Amino acid sequence: MIEASGLVRRFGALAAVDGISLRVPDGTILALLGPNGAGKTTTVRMLAGLLAPTAGNAVVAGIDIRLEPAVVRGRVGLVTDTPGLYEQMKLGEYLDFFGSIYGMPREYRQHRIDELLELFNLKANRRDRMAGFSKGMKQKVALARALLHEPAALFLDEPTSGLDPLSARAVRELILELKNASRSIILCTHDLDEAERLADQVAIVRRGKIVACDAPAALRASGSGETTVRVELAAPCPDAVRVLQALDGVREPRHVSTTLIEYKASRPAVVNPYVVERLVASRAQIIAVTCFTRSLEDVYVDTISSDEQTGAGASMARDAATVAGG
Repeated sequence: MIEASGLVRRFGALAAVDGISLRVPDGTILALLGPNGAGKTTTVRMLAGLLAPTAGNAVVAGIDIRLEPAVVRGRVGLVTDTPGLYEQMKLGEYLDFFGSIYGMPREYRQHRIDELLELFNLKANRRDRMAGFSKGMKQKVALARALLHEPAALFLDEPTSGLDPLSARAVRELILELKNASRSIILCTHDLDEAERLADQVAIVRRGKIVACDAPAALRASGSGETTVRVELAAPCPDAVRVLQALDGVREPRHVSTTLIEYKASRPAVVNPYVVERLVASRAQIIAVTCFTRSLEDVYVDTISSDEQTGAGASMARDAATVAGG
């Protein structure tokens, strides 16, 4: 379990994290989305026991991050956006070194190292110095290091960055396996498709605050809730838009091209059969009717844009009040 309440981290006058609260039960994944500088990495560093919060608190794997940060560090696995490897060490020696730091018995840590090198296809590189590794190989080593001691909670900052498609797919499958093994996982990513496929909950972070948080499907259903519908025709039907304008529940019908019509509907399951019936009566030859719901990318862009406008408006109001009072 990862649970945070009112986490704040200031660097001088800057509040990098400004009152973040979240809850990640065992066996679930929370994806943190947001632009660079939003506060995602700072949040993860506090939760992993690497950075003391200015205010607020959190409990990770049953341990208070303020009272016992060193114990927290021993219970979690962390993959940062930059691996930070000791590159002059050989791969096997490097993992063995970290296993000894975690207090793992020698025989057991050798067994875990063998498992992870097999998993990440690095067995042939066991005796190689990591300085010559590619970016993708270094990312695999960072993942192996994070998983070595079988942590109760995982913090993954761009875990598939730099990986080829097959390796990235293997890492995503591994993340799901870890979730099913009752790990609590926080995933920071710019890959919205990855977030939607893996996460039980998605939190959008902006200026150190969570501005939206829900299941991916619930976020996509937020807002207007309207679905865009496209009707593809075999031949032009000049009366199509006029016919649709007369139907209840159809909004903003238009010709995308001579053989493609688009409209919006809040209840497409109810409206679409009537649309098809009326178009066929108007001698339209329908090839396909396709519904497009909001994507997580749409939700993300709308949320961030809305927050930027709100922030800009608040800033202008403060400036105006300062001028008026000065």
